Amino acid sequence: MAVAELGVVVLDCPDPRALARFYADVLGGTVEGEGDWVDLKLTDGRALAFQAAPGFVPPKWPAPDDSQQFHLDLTVPDLDAAEKAVLELGARPLDAEDRTRTFRVYADPAGHPFCLCAC
Repeated sequence: MAVAELGVVVLDCPDPRALARFYADVLGGTVEGEGDWVDLKLTDGRALAFQAAPGFVPPKWPAPDDSQQFHLDLTVPDLDAAEKAVLELGARPLDAEDRTRTFRVYADPAGHPFCLCAC
């Protein structure tokens, strides 16, 4: 028997509204809230939340001496088209050179790593 159920994944960042807008452009959904806490409500009922973190330091990728802490896997039908779109929205590539793999790694505008996956 489970003790709890997952409520929402929360990303610390310097500007919650800006990062929520980035992910809304990537995933769809609506951005709700202002200030230190902003929610992205996805059309299927799931959500991501974004919390202001003064002194935020983004994870390093790759960094064998530092932890990436977590990353999001985002499933896409076409890696090339998705890559073009996220780069136009402000993502930056972290590990996207190997075109034979079924995934590529990027950083969102606040520096959190995420993968586009054609899995």
